[in-house]
Parts: sequence; structure tokens; C-alpha cells
Amino acid sequence: MDRRRFLIGLPLALSACTAQEVWAPDDIVARAIHRKPGDKYLTLYTMKNIGSGNGAHSSLVINASQRVLFDPAGSFSQEAMPERNDVLFGVTPQLEDFYVSFHARVTYYVVGQTVIVRPEVAEQALNLVMAAGPVPQANCARVTSRILRQLPGFEGFRQTWDPNRIEEDFAKLPGVVTREYRENDSDDKSVAAAQINAQLRAQQQSR
Repeated sequence: MDRRRFLIGLPLALSACTAQEVWAPDDIVARAIHRKPGDKYLTLYTMKNIGSGNGAHSSLVINASQRVLFDPAGSFSQEAMPERNDVLFGVTPQLEDFYVSFHARVTYYVVGQTVIVRPEVAEQALNLVMAAGPVPQANCARVTSRILRQLPGFEGFRQTWDPNRIEEDFAKLPGVVTREYRENDSDDKSVAAAQINAQLRAQQQSR
């Protein structure tokens, strides 16, 4: 996937074997932090081809001491959530909805699987994703599965390059809640990105 992220910070050199490093400044991250009270949980998102059912991308929302989105080698272009090496900060429910809507379109749908975890497990997941990036292209499932396998209760997950295998393993967790998201937007994701950013700019101007 092409990387067209909102970048805050100084991008470093890019090579064929490494991903671009992005490191938002401390003050911008601190202002963006979003916390959600209540249960701590993980939500796995799997983007799937409507025609073949093949998984195209994996990402992970973590509700721990703060709410972040780990979007390894992702392509979500947006202007609200600062990034540090594939970890997006300030993930409000609205911004999470925008993220899902960006990926759901005429050719792909999104499966979201949520499981409640102990606070220490959510915090461990947060620390692991903070140390994982930046992730090279086509490595989203490999890195996501590696992170999940390190968490208590997730040890049985397979190390894999296939997003569908992570989805299958996640489905076996006790208490998992699964939802599908489908839209009929254009296959051109830049159209959705432009619409989302227009809404974000309008909200900022109205404040």
C-alpha cells in the first residue's frame, strides 16, 4: 500500500528494506491523547476482499491507559491523529469510525473483533506496538501476529503473514464480539480520505 500519512516530525531516509520513520513531538502527542474509561480491550481489524475473501490488511485498536491505533504499514491519510512509527494517538470513537469507513468500500469490507482483556494485558499490548514500528510494506500481519502471541491468553496465535489467520485465531478467544462493516464507496481510497479530512477541517474551524 502507498503510504500517504499525515506526518508530524522529521522523516528519516527510506530504503527498499525499511519503512519510513515518523515521530511526532511530545507536546503534540500529549495534546492528542484520548482515554476511554471502563473495560480495557483490543479490537482487531481485518480488511478483506469482497470477491475472494482474502485478507489485505491487519490493524489493532488498543484501549489501555490511552487509546491508540496500531496501523502497521497503513495507508490511512488523515489530519487529526499524530503518529509515531505506525502508532496513531488520540483515537476517539469518531476517528476510529473514520478509519473503518476509509477502508470499507465497493471492493473491500472490514471485520472488527473486540475482546475485553485485563488492564495489564492491554498495557503490555500498548508497549509492544510502541516498540514495533515502523513496519515495512506487506508486513502488517506478520508483526501484528507476533505482538499478539506475546500477550497472556493469546499464546496460541499462529505467527503468520496472512491477515485471515489472525482473524481466525481471534475468533476463538472467549467473549469475542465480531462486527462487519460494508460500504459502497469508490475503490479509490483517496476519495474517502479527502471527504474525511474535509469533515475534520470543518470541525476544527467550528470550534
